[in-house]
Amino acid sequence: MRRADRLFLIIHALRGRRTALPARTLADTLGVSLRTVYRDVADLQLSGVPIEGEAGVGYVLRKGADIPPLMFSAEELEALVVGTRFVKAFAGQRLHRGARAALLKIEAVLPPELKQRALRSRIFAPADWNEARSGLIDRLHAAIAARQVLRLDYRDEAGRTTQREVEPLCLAFWGGVWTLGSWCRLRIGFRTFRPDRIATFEATGEVFVETPERGMIAYVRAMGGDVEGYDE
Repeated sequence: MRRADRLFLIIHALRGRRTALPARTLADTLGVSLRTVYRDVADLQLSGVPIEGEAGVGYVLRKGADIPPLMFSAEELEALVVGTRFVKAFAGQRLHRGARAALLKIEAVLPPELKQRALRSRIFAPADWNEARSGLIDRLHAAIAARQVLRLDYRDEAGRTTQREVEPLCLAFWGGVWTLGSWCRLRIGFRTFRPDRIATFEATGEVFVETPERGMIAYVRAMGGDVEGYDE
C-alpha cells in the first residue's frame, strides 16, 4: 500500500469517531506494524491534521474538527476555486466539465466555514474565451493527447498564409492569447503557433513519436523555460 493511501485511510478511520481508535486496530486494518502507525500519525500531526491521543491509548480527531479526506488550508482551497474558475473560462469544454465536477466534489466535503471562505474569493475569470467556446482548444488538446500530426493553414501577423505539418506538443495560455507549441516539419524546428491564426487544420492520419530531441522537454528548453516538473 502506498504511504499516501495509508495516510488517507488513517484519517478516514478517525473521522466521525467519538472514542479513541487504538493504534493496534489501525495497524491490523492497514496490515502494517505499530511502529509504522505511530510514525504516520506523528507525521499527520506535524502537518496540521488535528489528531489527539498517544501511543498505547488511541487516537481521535479533535472535537469540532471536520476535515475532508484531502486536507486543504483556506488558502489552498481558494487557490483551487480560482484555478477551476480559470479552467472553466479559458480551457475547452472537456476541461471545463472536469473543473466543474472537481469543484463540486471539493465543496461536498468541506465544512461550511471553509466552503464560504473559499467561495468568497474575489478573483474571477470571464465567462468563456473565444477559442474555448468554438471548440478549437478541445480539438487541439485531443490531437496533442493522440500525438496526431496536423496539417495547418496558418496566417502570420501580416496575413500571409502557409501550410505546415506539425507535431503538436502543448497548449499554453498567456493571459491574452493561446499558443500551440509544436515541432514544425516545414521549418525543421520548434515553432509556436497562435490558434486564433489557424485558418483550418486537419489530422493527416499519421501518429508521431516524441523523441528527446523533438519532444516536450526539448521544446520547453528551446523556448527558454524551466523544465522542472515536466515528464520526459
